[in-house]
Amino acid sequence: MTTTVKSSPLGLTVLVLLHHRPLHPYGIQQLLKQWGKEHVVNVGQRTGLYRTIERLQAGGLIAVRQTERDQQYPERTVYEVTDEGRAATREWLEQMLAVPKAEFPVFPVALSNMLMLTPDEVAPLLERRLRHITAQRAETERQTAAAPAGLPRITLIENEYLITLLRAEERWLRGVLDDLRDGRLTWTPEMLAAFQEAGE
Repeated sequence: MTTTVKSSPLGLTVLVLLHHRPLHPYGIQQLLKQWGKEHVVNVGQRTGLYRTIERLQAGGLIAVRQTERDQQYPERTVYEVTDEGRAATREWLEQMLAVPKAEFPVFPVALSNMLMLTPDEVAPLLERRLRHITAQRAETERQTAAAPAGLPRITLIENEYLITLLRAEERWLRGVLDDLRDGRLTWTPEMLAAFQEAGE
């Protein structure tokens, strides 16, 4: 069965967590942090999580199991995954693993337009990015190293992937910065204008 609900990284993650056990939204958010999933899905805004839950429920992929009442907390709705949700989880996961999706991160957009700045302006910006990427990679490595001994590799496979990507970006940034410093990568408004005129 093919669901009409559009897949999303957060939607898939919520469905996977509800396979684990029925949860209320706050419990989902806590488990995301406990399992370290906030590094691979955007849960910075609680409203995004609630909208995702509403969408999954409207599509019949999750359902209300019960409503909890506690004097210390507001009323909490506990959700569980449905049979349709189990099928959708598998369908989405297989699709995301097998088929690369056209994504549009902001960094390539900035790179494609950095000719609006001078090489001297670009270099310190890329140096700053390199510091951020290096720190992010080091933190991900620290978290991975701090995992309990004997933990199956599959439970940290996303960290392994992220570390590989971050190391690749570090190497690339260092190469570009070397080229900027040595003048192998340079441009001027006159150079760009001449290229544009030649192409007309």
